[in-house]
Amino acid sequence: MSGLILTPGALLRQQVQARRGMLVAGASNALAARLIEQLGFEALYLSGAGITNSFYGIPDLGFIGLSDLAQHTAAVRDAVQLPIIVDADTGFGNALNVQHTVRTLERAGANAIQLEDQVMPKKCGHFSGKAVISKDEMLGKIKAAVDARSSRDFLIIARTDARAIHGLDDALERAHAFAEQGADITFVEAPESRQELQRISAELPCPQVVNVVIGGKTPTLKASEFEKMGFGLVLYANAALQGAIRGMTQALTYLRDHGELPEDPNLVATFAERQSLVQKDRFDALEKRYT
Repeated sequence: MSGLILTPGALLRQQVQARRGMLVAGASNALAARLIEQLGFEALYLSGAGITNSFYGIPDLGFIGLSDLAQHTAAVRDAVQLPIIVDADTGFGNALNVQHTVRTLERAGANAIQLEDQVMPKKCGHFSGKAVISKDEMLGKIKAAVDARSSRDFLIIARTDARAIHGLDDALERAHAFAEQGADITFVEAPESRQELQRISAELPCPQVVNVVIGGKTPTLKASEFEKMGFGLVLYANAALQGAIRGMTQALTYLRDHGELPEDPNLVATFAERQSLVQKDRFDALEKRYT
């Protein structure tokens, strides 16, 4: 309908179904989310690994809980208008826990969640030593998630890590079953070749996620190549975080070695850029209005 304004969830569904390899950048906090929006990305991913790394300074080994995730989701929702995909790990328990997770994150402002079939505590998808639950148990979790959402445009992304444990054929079988159970999008984690990527996109019925981990197991291809394969989302879950680590290292190394830190745009954002990103002028206007 002409002039119809889509909700973030409906917009995300439309974007994914186009299967045009939409680039999605990951955020670990509201500041990164605002930068992602400012730079023109069409959706963002709230990364469980990113939150774990940046909030606690520890590896992605299943340490964050639902309350951590809900708090970050709400903060990001307040900061941006973009569709938000939230990494909900294993759903924090069994099928009943998954229902609670879906309701909590939908209320917090998520437009989609990703659930995975790892055993608890989970690990980063590109780590070794992973294990997965049975296909039937995961199907119960997906059914619980579908039943729990209040909006049809709250999308369920079902991820399988079975490629690393049982091989690609088992992962494809699982993903196909996840789609039949009601998952809107499926996600075979950590394929290791172009041929595996082509099989994933060709053999599965619903839109697919490809997770490009910088330095990880999946080939790093251009988004245009993933689009030709028919992927719905091309995820760079922690590109912003890895860029921030490099930037912090360079700025602080300069400070340590020189005893000062100039306002050099090659080293740090300017004071004005920082205040612009956090919308200082808007708060100045509000202060003036209410004083």
